[in-house]
This record gives sequence, structure tokens and C-alpha cells, in this order.
Amino acid sequence: MLFNSIDFAVFFPLVFVLYWFVFSGNLRVRNTFLLVVSYVFYGWWDPRYLVLLAISTLVDFSCGLAINLPKNERRRKAILFISLAANLCILGFFKYYNFFISGFQDAFRLMGHELSVSSLNLVLPVGISFYTFQTMSYTVDVYRRRIEPTSDLLAFGAYVSFFPQLVAGPIERAGNLLPQFFNQHNFDYTAAVNGCRQILWGFFKKLVIADNCGVLADAIFNQYDTQPGGTLLLGAFFFSFQIYGDFSGYSDIAIGTARLMGFELMKNFSFPYFSRDIAEFWRRWHISLSTWFRDYMYVPLGGNQGSEVKKTRNILLVFVISGFWHGANWTFILWGLANALLFLPLLVMKKNRIHLEVADAGKTLPGPGNLLRMCLNFLLVMLLWILFRSHTVGEAMTIYSRIFSASVFEGGAYYSQGQVIITLGLLGFFVATEWVGREGAYAIEKTFAAKHRSLRWTFYSLLIFLTGLYMHRGGSPFIYFQF
Repeated sequence: MLFNSIDFAVFFPLVFVLYWFVFSGNLRVRNTFLLVVSYVFYGWWDPRYLVLLAISTLVDFSCGLAINLPKNERRRKAILFISLAANLCILGFFKYYNFFISGFQDAFRLMGHELSVSSLNLVLPVGISFYTFQTMSYTVDVYRRRIEPTSDLLAFGAYVSFFPQLVAGPIERAGNLLPQFFNQHNFDYTAAVNGCRQILWGFFKKLVIADNCGVLADAIFNQYDTQPGGTLLLGAFFFSFQIYGDFSGYSDIAIGTARLMGFELMKNFSFPYFSRDIAEFWRRWHISLSTWFRDYMYVPLGGNQGSEVKKTRNILLVFVISGFWHGANWTFILWGLANALLFLPLLVMKKNRIHLEVADAGKTLPGPGNLLRMCLNFLLVMLLWILFRSHTVGEAMTIYSRIFSASVFEGGAYYSQGQVIITLGLLGFFVATEWVGREGAYAIEKTFAAKHRSLRWTFYSLLIFLTGLYMHRGGSPFIYFQF
């Protein structure tokens, strides 16, 4: 079920009313209700894949309890291995089977042999990468004795399948979200208003910014072989805002929806396009995934300790595997590698943590130095998004070859010039709003907070008006559903 669908517009108000007025009194009844509606939400897409969600839930629930029983460290490791292997096998089969089969076939073909292994017509279950990582982190944290395992299957099942963040995150840690299923929630009007405000901004990001930029980006990249470099660069610009508006918009809607239910989810985006280097960008982009790889892969590998060779190895592995997490395609792997190569010089020179605070906090406009750094970093990120957006490495190389040629100063016919001007105007409004609100949890959290109520509501009405006027009518799905 999509957030931007009529189905959800009917589903959520009904869930909200039942949750607060019928099922909120008893914790077990409440968690049972959340589990059922979350399975309905996920099964709306394809009920067959509810089995995978249930298997992942039962395996990690059982392994969490089993890990806590023996004092023998080898047995505890063996149980952890079972949990990780079960989750990764399911994820690997549905997401990477055809990729590896194709790779083996190509390798044998180079050696003069044909490998007769058929690929499978698999449909990637929505959200499998997100909930798999979420359940794996639970068993790892239990193994590390950072959290106590739960014996309440209902609460654990509701935690794994919690519908606001089930299919595209944030990837929650059990230490943060699971205890909330054992708390008695009371309706908080202030939190609810805050949630509605964040949902409004999330829908504006998705329906106005992402979808309009997506129309233009698709029009350009679908004809990449006939477009000059200047037009392709413009396409990369629009795609950069499409993916940001789409994914961070989903996170805003998810966090706001959860807050309306009395739950607090972790922040997933922190104004990443105002970053001054690639290290800061990755601290601000898809925070739940970045911190997941940091805590469950980078640090166990040794982090930034040890020799320069080991530090380099750790960064390369984390970024490449992070790229591979996004999809079974060489473009994602190269995208991860390219990010690693930009990050490594900062690590070597110990400059990867020099930009920890918000740029020009408390100032109306950015300073010249920070403005230059933000623009250059955005340009680098934008160029890397071309790899992410391309279907093949060859397509990406063609686009890069034209951008880094004299044709970068040329434009081509691809779409209505009026649509481009309108979208650029909307982007100007969007970036200005994000900049003004960059010190909040989300852009409009504190907009006009100290002003008169009529001014705040005028601004909210403007957002609703712009959304109604410029929303793309196609109802496009969220980009990260495919991951």
C-alpha cells in the first residue's frame, strides 16, 4: 500500500480511530491490532510475501531467546550464525540470485564454456532489505548483550512489521523501537500536531518536488543516447532532487504517521544537500542505513583503527556492500566504490569529522566559503547519482562521456520549457524552506513557531495549495520500494 494512494487515505484514518478509541486500553490487544493492520498494509501489495515476513520474525525471535540461554560462547555464536544465515539466504535468493547466475554465466563464457543455468522470474518482495536488516540487528544486539531478548512474540512481531516504516525505513533498532510496544501510550495533542506537520512536508516533498523532478529526469534519461551533455547534466540535477524528495519524503510521512500513533522513530535525513564534504553527506543521508553499516560492519572490522591498509579496506568494503544493498547491478557497486574513493582522502587526512555542526547555524545566509563547499559537494553527489540512476554501466559511461565534453554547453529538446521553469521555481521555494529550517528535525518543524498562529496556517495552506496545484497525477511509487 502506497502512502500516496486512495487506499492509504482510507486505511490510516480508520486505523487511527480504532487504535485510540477501541484498542488502546490493553497492551496485548493493542499490539495484536498493530500486528494485524501492519500485515494488511504489507499484504495489500502481494499477500504471498507475508510468509517471508513471518519467517524472518519467527527465526529472529527464536534465535534471540536461544542466544540468551547458553553460557558457552561457541553455542551463542552458532545460534547467531543461524539467524544471520537464514535472513541473508532469503534476501540473497530473492534479490541477488539472477545477478550471480548472470555473473557465473559471463565468467564461464569468457573461458569458452556455456553454463546452462536458468535465471528465475523472481519478484523482489517490497521492503525485504529493510526489515531483514532490522531483524538481524536485533539478534546481533542480543548476542552482544546490549539488549535483553523479548519473550513477547506479539510485541516483537508488531515491532518487525510496524507499518509506517516497514517497507522503506527508517531501519529501526530494537533498543529504540521495541520498548515502545511495552509502553502504555496516551494521546498527545502536541506530538500529533507535530506529526501532521511532518506528514504535510513529506507529502509536499514527494508529490510536488520528487514527482515533478522525476517526470523531467525520466524524459531526459529515457533519451540519453540522443541528448547533449548539458541536457544530461540538467537531468542529473532533477534526479538528485527526485531521489531526495522521494526518499526523505517517505521518511517524513513514516515518522509523522508513527508519531500520530504515539511512537517515535529515528531521524533518517538531516538536510544532506547542505553538506560540505562527502563524509558529512553520509552522516546526513539515509542515517538509519549508514549507522547500521557503521555499527554492524565497519566497527567490527576494526573501524578507523589499525594500519592505513586496514582502514582503506574497511571503508571500501562498507561502501561497496552498501551500494550492493541497493540492488543487484554493477552500477550500484560502482556507485558505492566511487563514494568510498571520495571519502578515503578525508579519512587519511583526518578531515572526515570536521563538519559536525549545521552549516552557518543561526545565520540567514551561508558564508561564501560554506556556500562554495556545499555547491561543490552537491555537484559531486549529483554526478554520482548518474551511476545510481543508470540501468547499465554502459549507459552511465555514455552519459559521463557527453557531460565531460563540449556538448555540456548545449541543450536539447526533451520536455516543455514551461514545465522546467515551474519545477525550478518550486525547487527554489523548497531549498529556501529547507535552509531556513535546517536546525530542526525537519524543515518546517519550527517555521513561524514564534509568530502568530494565522501566519503559520497561511504557510501550511500555501503548502496544501501548491500540492494540490502541482502534484503529479500519476501516483508514482516511492523509489526505495525497489530496494
